[in-house]
Amino acid sequence: MGNIKGRPKGKVTKEELEKIQKEQNKVNNILVEIGYQESKKHALLHELANANIEIDKSKKELQEKYGHIDIDLITGEWKRNDDVNNKKD
Repeated sequence: MGNIKGRPKGKVTKEELEKIQKEQNKVNNILVEIGYQESKKHALLHELANANIEIDKSKKELQEKYGHIDIDLITGEWKRNDDVNNKKD
């Protein structure tokens, strides 16, 4: 390592520059990927919100038709939800 005191500027070695460039490129690629993932997350959160709105609409339609019920999502069978029905009485 040479003495750099008193020198206003200089140059790192080719190997040092390549190492720094490689490290910085890695950081840049990670930041780009994080941005992509955040954008994807944002879009998925909007999709989730819309799906929840649709579920709420369906629940209201079924409640108007059947009253307060619990539905088995595998068989489609339903039973009255006594907890909700008793609160109304």
